[in-house]
Amino acid sequence: MSEKKMSSSRKHHLKSLMLQIAKSLIEAEAVEAIEEKKRYISENCSRLSLAGSLADLQELCKTIHHQIDKVDEERYDLTIKVGKFDKEIEDLKIKVIELQGMKKPALKKVRMSADAMLSALLGTKHKVTMDLRANLKQVKKEVKEEEKDTVGDWRKNIDDKSGMDGRKKMFETA
Repeated sequence: MSEKKMSSSRKHHLKSLMLQIAKSLIEAEAVEAIEEKKRYISENCSRLSLAGSLADLQELCKTIHHQIDKVDEERYDLTIKVGKFDKEIEDLKIKVIELQGMKKPALKKVRMSADAMLSALLGTKHKVTMDLRANLKQVKKEVKEEEKDTVGDWRKNIDDKSGMDGRKKMFETA
């Protein structure tokens, strides 16, 4: 378990070796990339022969122009496809988040008058004020007068309810 610490000179030596190896790998990759580029150009591009008349050069320019147009159309189509795929990826990400159960927080209730709501929705176009309470009907509340007989004097009912007959009457009437 006890690990010996490496000396600083050893660390420096190893670090310099790693940097030398990395430098040689980067140089090899650069040379390989240049060779790959040359090979691709030799396969896909024909030799340019400029020996000829003016008509031949104009014809060559026209063919090169048509090739440029084709490549440009392909590039445009590919950018459209990439954009469509990016949008599809975003939609799928949103669906995944929804399926995982990510819930949006509940909105807080805000008390707002009708005028404030209309001004928020319509902005400066809203000039009419709405007083919703003005259009309501006025209703008079009717106070029910409770029958005084039901309440009555409690002393009168005591004699009626006393004894077994009174209790029997109380349960029968109720």
